[in-house]
Amino acid sequence: MYKRVELSAFGKPDVLRVVTEANLPEPEHGQVRVKVLSAGTGFTDTIIRQGQYPGVKKKPPFTPGYDWFGIVDKLGPGVSDLQVGQFVADMPVIGGYTQYLCVDAKQLVVAPSGLDPAEAVCMILSYTTAYQMLTREISLAPGQRCLVHAAGGAVGSALLELGALLGLEMIGTGSQAKKALIEGLGAQFIDYRNEDVGARVAELAPGGVDAVFDTLGGQSWSVSYRCLRKGGRLVAFGALQLTTGQETVPQLLLGFTKLLVLWRLLPDGKSSGFYNIQTRRQRRPGDFNEDLGALFNLLAEGKLHPAIAERVALDDVVEIHRRLDCGDIVGKVVLDCTL
Repeated sequence: MYKRVELSAFGKPDVLRVVTEANLPEPEHGQVRVKVLSAGTGFTDTIIRQGQYPGVKKKPPFTPGYDWFGIVDKLGPGVSDLQVGQFVADMPVIGGYTQYLCVDAKQLVVAPSGLDPAEAVCMILSYTTAYQMLTREISLAPGQRCLVHAAGGAVGSALLELGALLGLEMIGTGSQAKKALIEGLGAQFIDYRNEDVGARVAELAPGGVDAVFDTLGGQSWSVSYRCLRKGGRLVAFGALQLTTGQETVPQLLLGFTKLLVLWRLLPDGKSSGFYNIQTRRQRRPGDFNEDLGALFNLLAEGKLHPAIAERVALDDVVEIHRRLDCGDIVGKVVLDCTL
């Protein structure tokens, strides 16, 4: 027997339910069965739950869960390059909220032993997103300044920690509830609810910042672009305010038009683009494996300390999604799939 979470329909958190399966899944040719130790939760999971994520074509019912970390439990026919007991990870977009699953062996990234499963799962979506934006989407040198929106969230806090490791000067926006985390990661804090973000950035970084990482949406991208110095780059990677109702679809589409077309025509020396980890992985799978492997090694060396808000059981998934919808989680909540 094992437990998994099922999405019965697209909608609010109560469409999620925990089901118990009588028998463990059996791996087919080229697959392995994995005992899942931890699964990440985050904003992307809520978009999938609402049916707004363009990368998911499957209709309910299905098991959600963007990323997971586990241990090889059984080898299927034709698998010879993995061993039972090896620690592995994957980012399937859906399927991670479960205690057991079967997966194509070629999809897996092998991890070193001894990692905390909750910290390890943070490396997959959150830290790889941050790492690739900092190192592959832009070229930055120590001492340069970056602005990070939603800096108290899972990806935002990863950006701050990795930015500090790279010697960058970080500025993070967030609510007062997330001030301690943002400042604790060495960043200068901007209270986006009570301060003018553009004006505060001008005070903290006269002349503008070298990079902005913005997951909020079209209206925010316009502010972010104005915060750039000549030669700076805006990397957009989400549309949080669309799902919270703070932005409409037409406003977001206008934002994309500016981001991907209009601003690129301006002779101001600035640049802009949109990053999506899944489409980039599909295009450059070797980069994903290399970057996630590097992050696992940094974690093993004690150089990374993910901001884990809580470790909870699969049974708590509805309440966690309610809190994700409210945006009040500081850091990342991890599902302990062994409970």
